[in-house]
Amino acid sequence: MNFFKQWGRFMMMGAVAHAKWEINVSNTIFGDKKRLFILAMLTIPALLASIAFADQIGGALPELLGGKKAYSPAFYSTGIFIVSILIGMAAGLITGCIGAGGGFIIAPALMSAGIKGILAVGTDLFHIFAKAIMGSVIHRKLGNVSVPLAAVFLIGAIIGATAGGLINRVLYEINPVLSDAFITTVYSLMLGFLGTYAMADFLKARKAEKGQAPHGGGEGAHGGKDEGAEMGNLPKKLQGMKIPPMVKFDYDLTPGGRSISWLFLVLSGALVGLAAGIMGVGGGFLTFPIFVYILGVSSMTTVGTDIFQIVFTAGYAAISQYAIYGFIFYTLAMGMLLGSLVGIQIGAMVTKVVKGITIRGFYAMAVLAGFVNRIFALPAKLGEMDVIPISKQTGAILETIGVWAFFIVIAGFSVWVIGTFLANIKVLKGEEAKS
Repeated sequence: MNFFKQWGRFMMMGAVAHAKWEINVSNTIFGDKKRLFILAMLTIPALLASIAFADQIGGALPELLGGKKAYSPAFYSTGIFIVSILIGMAAGLITGCIGAGGGFIIAPALMSAGIKGILAVGTDLFHIFAKAIMGSVIHRKLGNVSVPLAAVFLIGAIIGATAGGLINRVLYEINPVLSDAFITTVYSLMLGFLGTYAMADFLKARKAEKGQAPHGGGEGAHGGKDEGAEMGNLPKKLQGMKIPPMVKFDYDLTPGGRSISWLFLVLSGALVGLAAGIMGVGGGFLTFPIFVYILGVSSMTTVGTDIFQIVFTAGYAAISQYAIYGFIFYTLAMGMLLGSLVGIQIGAMVTKVVKGITIRGFYAMAVLAGFVNRIFALPAKLGEMDVIPISKQTGAILETIGVWAFFIVIAGFSVWVIGTFLANIKVLKGEEAKS
């Protein structure tokens, strides 16, 4: 029981850290006219492709971006472009409002909308890569990036991302249903752990509501202290194992800095890369808890180094493992990018006028809805492969229940956030004027 609790806490830490990165990226893009222009230049071709010149533009896109090879009607539907914006916006609202990873719902949402799992993963990775390239401000000038740490970590990340992409592609070639079942199972496990922990955390916080701070974003979910300044037993043990070559970091935190063996960095990078290659989401949700609570890196160095590595990990996985094989959906990726950036801005403003405990409750429900969505989709896929005895009709009913449950919760949350935002525009404008 303690293991499940610790693993849930571990994943929540990562979700919060990844959300902070997404919020910073969104703020950076919306605060810079040049970046907004780049966003428009990236989105307009997708919009044109989905409306009027689908055939020609789809064929003209380079093979690196999937071209006409993408295994879905990538360039033939205005509806799918609108759906992608809505999915991105819902994920952005969760990220901005709750301060935890809304990106976890993207792949389940895409798969529920009829997109193959492998295409959902590849497209999600490409959208994260585009977001990272556009909005990441490398902390090098602030001294917050440990280049040696990032470089060794990336060796493992590239190996892991290659393995993850290869696993997904091999399973797809064997049987597309097997590929979907595999990705669905992985997401079911992750969302099950995270959702259970988030709900338990919410119920616990509700009991002690009087002692909670009114703001409930990332700080409400374990984000207040400078993690990594004090190390636990595991980081101390790992840093005590002097397996050369040693990589040094955190010179500002301790005299002479800290050091850890390259072996543990490569293994950690491989795990993050594997998660990115299999699930999408950039793998960034694992980097923070691994760096801080396993390797003993300070949170300040972790944040800067994570921003640095996510550009390369997501970019490498998206292009080398999915795009060149036609497993991305450019139109969809740009719609999600646009929707998520806008959603994050709205969600972040709503946190100023809503109690934190309410937000945390919605997050737990959203993640558990994603879990129900994927776990209810699994029987139909296992039935198609004759793994379990279930009729097509029963499998379809279960899958439909999961889809409706998921979209009702996500849509309800989105309507509530946007409604709250519109109802409090005057209040929010007043706060902006004060600041």
